[in-house]
Amino acid sequence: MNPTRRTVLLAGAAAALLPPLPAFAAPKATAAATQPYASYWYPDSLPAGSPATGVTWRSLKSWTAAGDPDLAFNAASVPLASRFTPTPANATARSGQARVQSLVSFGPTSGNPSQGSATADYYALTHWAYLDELVFWGGSSGEGLILAPNAPIVDAAHRHGVPVLGNIFLPPVAYGGQLQWTRDLVQKDAAGHYPLAAQLVAVAAAYGFDGWFVNAETSGGNAALGADMLGFVKELKALARARGQRVTWYDAMTVNGTVSWQGALNSQNQAFFQAADDMFVDFRWSAGSLASSGQKADQLGRSRYELWAGVDVESNGSDTSVNWDAIVPAGKAHIASIGFYRPEWTRNHLPASRTPGDFHAADDRFWTGRSLDPSRPDAADPWRAPAVSVADRSTVSGVPFATTFNTGHGLRWYEKGVVTSDTPWNHLGLQDRLPSRRWVVRTAGARPAVSFDFADAWRGGSSVLVDGELDAPTTVELYATRLPVGAGTVVELTHRTDAGTVNVELAVALAEPDAPGAAPPYTFLPVNSVDSWQTATVPLTGLTGTVHSIAVRLTATAGPVRWRLGGLAVRDTVATPEAPSGLRVTAASGGDLRLAWDPAPGDVRHYTLHRLLADGTRRFLGATCQRAYFLAGLQPEQGEKAARLELRAVGELYTSSAPVTVTHTW
Repeated sequence: MNPTRRTVLLAGAAAALLPPLPAFAAPKATAAATQPYASYWYPDSLPAGSPATGVTWRSLKSWTAAGDPDLAFNAASVPLASRFTPTPANATARSGQARVQSLVSFGPTSGNPSQGSATADYYALTHWAYLDELVFWGGSSGEGLILAPNAPIVDAAHRHGVPVLGNIFLPPVAYGGQLQWTRDLVQKDAAGHYPLAAQLVAVAAAYGFDGWFVNAETSGGNAALGADMLGFVKELKALARARGQRVTWYDAMTVNGTVSWQGALNSQNQAFFQAADDMFVDFRWSAGSLASSGQKADQLGRSRYELWAGVDVESNGSDTSVNWDAIVPAGKAHIASIGFYRPEWTRNHLPASRTPGDFHAADDRFWTGRSLDPSRPDAADPWRAPAVSVADRSTVSGVPFATTFNTGHGLRWYEKGVVTSDTPWNHLGLQDRLPSRRWVVRTAGARPAVSFDFADAWRGGSSVLVDGELDAPTTVELYATRLPVGAGTVVELTHRTDAGTVNVELAVALAEPDAPGAAPPYTFLPVNSVDSWQTATVPLTGLTGTVHSIAVRLTATAGPVRWRLGGLAVRDTVATPEAPSGLRVTAASGGDLRLAWDPAPGDVRHYTLHRLLADGTRRFLGATCQRAYFLAGLQPEQGEKAARLELRAVGELYTSSAPVTVTHTW
């Protein structure tokens, strides 16, 4: 597979003049600076011959954290957040029953950049509220079979409370699979243990993700190999549990070592299900086989919702014909959970000219349904979107909380409403906690269009745009929360009116709705209306308890209206993070640099990198949650003899630390 484009957020000009700052002057690096990529391995032995250009063949058995040159770029930094379930957005969505798993290929096995890339054309998943497990799908016989998810994906998922699994893919013989690789995976040491099980758990711990999806599809095995695989999965699960990790089994290999997809939980795969946390039931299921599978899970003392019924959406996405009543019937308890295979169709089926807006429109259709409002499902929609059946979850449960509605990709990069890089980009690790219900709109009039918009932003690459006549007061719900209100708690709203005139009110609910789908009991607080970016501070004076929902109410005085929301924060005080330290160039090849630094004390949302030019111009280069970064293609400018780079820590409220700088001599 061809390597994807290089990973840097290249600079656009920012007209900010800065005073001289002290620099940490690192010695000129002599090691070569190479682009870091997401890691992939074979279990032990490698294929015959030589790898294709851009491919590196590696053995998992020989991996060590200390010897991993890209670990600092690939290790996730955001811990898995806890979630709560608010009152469902509609009367059909349920909690405690069916869950949703997604098997997603975010990029090729090889050449998948560790920290984003210079394009906005990316599967920037945002509907985390319906997901319970994400699998970093991939692997190929010519590149590698065991994939560790890259850090931006794990950080974004963890911020929304979703665990991420690496993938073990032992491919069918028709796709180059070799039975030796299966034997390598389940090899034993002299003590009868499975050394690669321990390696897998060590990798997940070092990289900061949550376990493994085991997919053994190479045929030709026998009962002895089946017994070894079962022993391997049991040991993997035991070791994983001790580290807070999980294991999901794919319905392919049976207990006798052959590959025979069952489409059910039965005697042929029951032992593997019992050895793992969950099982993905192959697409061959029927209504009868899922019903019997649920019954068998019950008999085993397991939850039937630990079975993911495979739904292949790679080719047709939300146009796929699915027997939904066999999985999530509307009139009785759900039968099993949903396992989506390749929902990145929402991006891939679009023409090459697709924009981020095109992708999000298709993705909203997939996850929310044809109505595009989870509080008003379209009963005639043949696609039963997750929002119709599954209650959404939220992680917004502590103060301070802030968002700039950054989806993790964009056409430009903005800072306080100013373009500081005009290069398209993606980096999911920079994605904010996003509204879980998109979009609940309550009005007696015509419903406006509500979307993430990429034509302008306050910070990052996107904002929320409300566009329509607004012929009646309109409430746009934003976040389900559990935010305690203190004596000094305020809400900050950064917004702008692009067309029409509109009165803006902040809506705050201190209790849950009376019933699923009902409106929360909002209190409305006035906000000044403005036609340029402005941050309004709204005290919650007189309110006590816990904020359960945050929304905005818009009342037009002249329309049509285009109103843009760029930021939202709930805080008691304002804190500025401390600066990182020890910024250094660890490797350099011309204008390609590897950077590293020591973390800032305390909580940090991410780090930003800028370049300081001789005339005082400050250019945005990139941002990351990690403590290492790769820059490519820097060139001398304005007669400078050294490039001067600046690093800041950014806190939860987007306040920035003092900078630390380093120079790189040309």
